[in-house]
Amino acid sequence: MSGTSAALKPPADAVDPVRHPDAPAPGELLGAHYGQCFGCGGEQPHGLHLEARAGEGVTITAEFTVQPAHQGAPGLAHGGVLATALDETLGSLNWLLRTIAVTGRLETDFVRPVPVGTTLHLTAEVTAVAGRKIYSTAVGRLDGPQGPVAVRADALFIEVKVDHFIDNGRPEEIHAAMSDPDQQRRARAFEVNP
Repeated sequence: MSGTSAALKPPADAVDPVRHPDAPAPGELLGAHYGQCFGCGGEQPHGLHLEARAGEGVTITAEFTVQPAHQGAPGLAHGGVLATALDETLGSLNWLLRTIAVTGRLETDFVRPVPVGTTLHLTAEVTAVAGRKIYSTAVGRLDGPQGPVAVRADALFIEVKVDHFIDNGRPEEIHAAMSDPDQQRRARAFEVNP
């Protein structure tokens, strides 16, 4: 990324990320972490419905198709929607670490317009870990995984305890998520974003 701020550069004592032994296998669809999530949830009619797959190491690939509800300028994706797609993709990496984390900082470069109807192909990887800080990067491409770069981002995620969500979320949604009989889906509901 051009001009990445000092806050997104790992410190000298940062370590390489280690994929958790129980992380989804490479190629496995990660699925929505929460049905109401605007980024990946299937219960959001105007959401991104982003689909992410585990990659090798601590990487993922993801896709979403820009719909008319996602436009800013006529016929083009809204920059905030593109930033959301990057944030969702980067946040999904934490599932490979099996770490509950929230976005601390996200810096985005918008390289070229993304037309409505386009499928954005995203790749992301964790680059370093320093204590509770998780450093990662992502790129979004047009016309396929090797297409021209449209957007890119660097991010810093901060590991938190599940109490972060319980203390700050709306009680009815927290209760519903915690009551889900699917243990894996229940755990994933609290994995990303502040």
